[in-house]
Amino acid sequence: MQQVAAEAGVSVSTVSKVINGRYGVASETFDHVTAVVNRLGYEASLVARSLRNSRTNVIGVLVADFEPFSAEVLKGAADAIRGTGFELLAYSAGGRVDEHVGWERRYLSRLMGTLVDGAVLVTPTVTDVQHDGPIVAVDPHTGRSSLPTVTADNLQGARLGVDHLLELGHRRIGMVTGRPDLISARLRERGYREAHAAAGVPVDESLLRLGAFEHDQGRDAARELLMMRDRPTAIFAANDRTALATLEVAAELGISVPDQLSVVGFDNIPESALADPPLTTVQQPMRQMGYDAMTMLVALIEGHDLPHIHTELETTLVRRSSTTSPGGAS
Repeated sequence: MQQVAAEAGVSVSTVSKVINGRYGVASETFDHVTAVVNRLGYEASLVARSLRNSRTNVIGVLVADFEPFSAEVLKGAADAIRGTGFELLAYSAGGRVDEHVGWERRYLSRLMGTLVDGAVLVTPTVTDVQHDGPIVAVDPHTGRSSLPTVTADNLQGARLGVDHLLELGHRRIGMVTGRPDLISARLRERGYREAHAAAGVPVDESLLRLGAFEHDQGRDAARELLMMRDRPTAIFAANDRTALATLEVAAELGISVPDQLSVVGFDNIPESALADPPLTTVQQPMRQMGYDAMTMLVALIEGHDLPHIHTELETTLVRRSSTTSPGGAS
């Protein structure tokens, strides 16, 4: 404000009145000071704004890491916030989830009440968090909680993916599983098993490997499966990152996809359509999840009641070129 006052040739108190919209400033002076503020790019601090108005008009989206899933959720949140008068702050735990279970509590304590008016937590490890404002959780590790939540139908999605392989005639279907601490991963494995049971095909436990939703671990899991003497004819991966890793390993081993191996992923991240071959996958409406979570949060901040506390969105199968019948028949 001192810089603005010096540039405009007025007192600091006059600048303060203009910035805070108080009375007692001539319209000509108000316009002059406002022009200087805009030219200098002045912006009141979020903390000062919150102390003055009890609101910052900023909403936080807290993620463990900026990986493909959270990036798509963020896009949806940004879509929903347009025109609301709120700003978006994305805050990451830096991907150190294994070392920092409970990161949500620490980062909420830093942001809530002074920097943000509410927060969307993306795949939080815990939901029993103390907070000074509304919170919505997207795909929480433990499933539904006392917090409003937005999830996808992981169970049905997995069944769609595995049913597709079974209908093509595959009977030795491997799975690269997700993180065991995440309920969405457990539901996807359950869907894999339920699809087999419904088709009367026993699950071969030797065909399951832990991929933990990570590219490198997914590569290791896929290599173990594809190096088996009686290797699977198809692999269902719990997410697209490990499905893409499976395609990489297959190419390195000289295994043709889909002629010698069919691969199905889960998520439908943008990279899946660009793979070689393009990846058949289960579409999780990640962007819509972010949009719905942000819409719910804005409503809560504005003091409105939510028609539904928990939202579960439909998953669908996206058929591309990475799947065919065993032996390569289309």
